[in-house]
Amino acid sequence: MSRQTNILEYLENIVNIYPDKVCYANESEGFTFKQVYNSARAIGTFLYSQGHYKKPVVVFMKKHPKMIITFLGVVYAGDYYVPIDEEMPAHRIELIFKNLSPEAVICDESTKDKVKTFNYDKNVYLYDDIVKTTPDDTVLQGVFERAIDTDPIYVVFTSGSTGVPKGVVACHRSVIDYIESFSEVLGVNENTIFGNQTPLYVDASLKEIYPTLKFGATAYIIPKELFMFPMKLVEFLNEKKINTVCWVVPAFTMISGLGVLDKIKPEYLHTIAFGSEVFPMKQFLIWRKALPEAKFINLYGPTEATGMSCYYIVDREFSEDDVIPIGRPFRNTDIILLNEENRLADPGEPGEICIRGTSLTLGYYRDFERTGEAFVQNPLNDLYPELIYRTGDIGKYNERGELVFISRKDHQIKHMGHRIELGEIEAAIGRMSGIVNACCIFDNEKKKIVLYYVGDCSKAEVVNFAREKLPRYMIPHVVEKLDVMPLTTNGKINRLLLKEKYMNRKKESK
Repeated sequence: MSRQTNILEYLENIVNIYPDKVCYANESEGFTFKQVYNSARAIGTFLYSQGHYKKPVVVFMKKHPKMIITFLGVVYAGDYYVPIDEEMPAHRIELIFKNLSPEAVICDESTKDKVKTFNYDKNVYLYDDIVKTTPDDTVLQGVFERAIDTDPIYVVFTSGSTGVPKGVVACHRSVIDYIESFSEVLGVNENTIFGNQTPLYVDASLKEIYPTLKFGATAYIIPKELFMFPMKLVEFLNEKKINTVCWVVPAFTMISGLGVLDKIKPEYLHTIAFGSEVFPMKQFLIWRKALPEAKFINLYGPTEATGMSCYYIVDREFSEDDVIPIGRPFRNTDIILLNEENRLADPGEPGEICIRGTSLTLGYYRDFERTGEAFVQNPLNDLYPELIYRTGDIGKYNERGELVFISRKDHQIKHMGHRIELGEIEAAIGRMSGIVNACCIFDNEKKKIVLYYVGDCSKAEVVNFAREKLPRYMIPHVVEKLDVMPLTTNGKINRLLLKEKYMNRKKESK
């Protein structure tokens, strides 16, 4: 078979092997590979017949298997999909529309009226209408033959640190490269049953969408509300016989932190991948004790490198004082640690994690300036053009030669003459019994470290624990207990929101 250049080859191949097997499903509805294939080709034919080719197509639908089918339909037309969701703030959606100027939006019954509330006056198509189009094999074959592997497949918008969303453009080549390596690490096969947690408008959902097509697996979209009811969530995993999950860390800590694993276990779960945040070791050990036979995989990587770049398969015992490494790069990916002089960091020396390889995306949509700041010439190579992506994350190699994540570059502070990683404070507090998760921010004006936490300890207990475990200059000045930790759309702790919360409280107290 010739080398794969198009993501749709997964579907074209698998539909002949498992036509009647369920491909994508939710709690009540499933779609077979044949249904996915026919519907996606119908949508592709429709879009191309309307003159949409090599353009962004916004997919604005509720989270449902039909949304994934629509993504594939957009790619069949030679276009690239841009997922948005009604959970996103209206202001953010407005900014995305402004940046894209799309000629087409595909909606469902639940979102068609919402589109009218935005400043958008071009084509709006309804999924239920366009899916009835008769697929035109000649047209689709022509599109397929003209496609190359650096053509875009999607644009996903991430939260920029400035609050202005950045549209990351990924191509077929980077997605294929990622899916091949990722599937190998997880051991995905035709018996894999995924339980999807992440929203479909973030790149993390790639981990279920495309390996399912490659191997003939099945992917269930887990109802979002179940993540508020951990007992029901585990019951759902058991009911659907879900054996593989790739979730953000807060989804796991909510289950373990509330003691659910003492009452009910996800009995089919054998592969557990996690990312987005550092897994608090106390919570991780609860999971490992509950499922001693399962394979646990720590994943690390930015959207700008098509999802995940590093992995560590947990292969030894850890104590509460340890940190789970992010391990090693995926096949065909290289990690370079650069120190502040733009030289290779020495063993054990912290450096910025920089990524090199096919998995790099094309950059930011309509934003050459920010692309040029993040995707830069490799400073270690002065012989020919070679781009690397500077993640802004700090890491180091441990004594075993494994990469360990330390913190974000912008979470490093200078305080009382010391350089402090806020992540170190968070990790220390995370080891305290009763703490589910913790986050630190820094008040630059007052030079104060502020700690927010979720757990069943009192503030006084947290302060006393910090005094025992941390040097004096790292002890938080302000400690605040929360019922729930605010998260961004892709499952990371929403530090911007915590900063706003703190600043508002400061204003009120003046």
